[in-house]
Amino acid sequence: MTLISLPRLLRPILFLAALLAAGPALPAGTDEAKARALLDRTDDMHRGTSSHGTVTMHVKTARYDRTLTMEIWSRGEDASLVVIRAPAKEAGTATLMVDEDIWNYLPKVDRTMKVPASMRSGAWMGSHFTNDDLVKESRMADDYTFAVTSEPSQNPEKHWVIECIPRPDAAVVWGKVIVRIRGSDELPTEVTYWDEKGVLKRTMTFEDVRDVGGRRIPVRMRLVPNDKPDEFTEVIYDRLEFDVPIPDSTFTIQALKR
Repeated sequence: MTLISLPRLLRPILFLAALLAAGPALPAGTDEAKARALLDRTDDMHRGTSSHGTVTMHVKTARYDRTLTMEIWSRGEDASLVVIRAPAKEAGTATLMVDEDIWNYLPKVDRTMKVPASMRSGAWMGSHFTNDDLVKESRMADDYTFAVTSEPSQNPEKHWVIECIPRPDAAVVWGKVIVRIRGSDELPTEVTYWDEKGVLKRTMTFEDVRDVGGRRIPVRMRLVPNDKPDEFTEVIYDRLEFDVPIPDSTFTIQALKR
């Protein structure tokens, strides 16, 4: 899981696709059934048949502080196009994701480059998201064993707390993921990602819940690396349309230059 699988992270994340399809009601029954319903709803928060909108991404590191405005198109889980619209010096820079492949277009040199496997761990657009975060597909309820470690009636935050441990054959990078989901509306508030040694590596938080397109969703997400607590990447959804028609030509290499 990346964003939740963000991650895909988020995907963590991250990623920049349709937000929050209406989730199923929490079923009665076992803790496993409760946890699965909550995890599926969280996973589906950034998935939909299609979406089109604009987002603002703010990246703060020790070396720079930059803000990008991006237009995004997404269809299902396997196709996304992201184009930078501002600032002017970076306008037109674009990323295309189709299945497991990523291409970047650099307008200054009029060049399209496929991102090789050796560069997948590199930062995407200078953010704390990696190229792998954008394309690594995972589903928490399928790739992890999970257990409810706390229910809303058992903690002062009134949250569901679900601990996810990867299955032995799952192609995931995390040793543990902990998801916190608000009991009142079943929306996630925090996802923490831990390595195989039990060290916290990064935290994704979800804030600013609003009604968008008839759906109640958090429109602000922040990813913070644990070893650099003063740094972050924040994504804010400024405008979103859901289930819009998007032609096949949108998700082609030719579209990157347009």
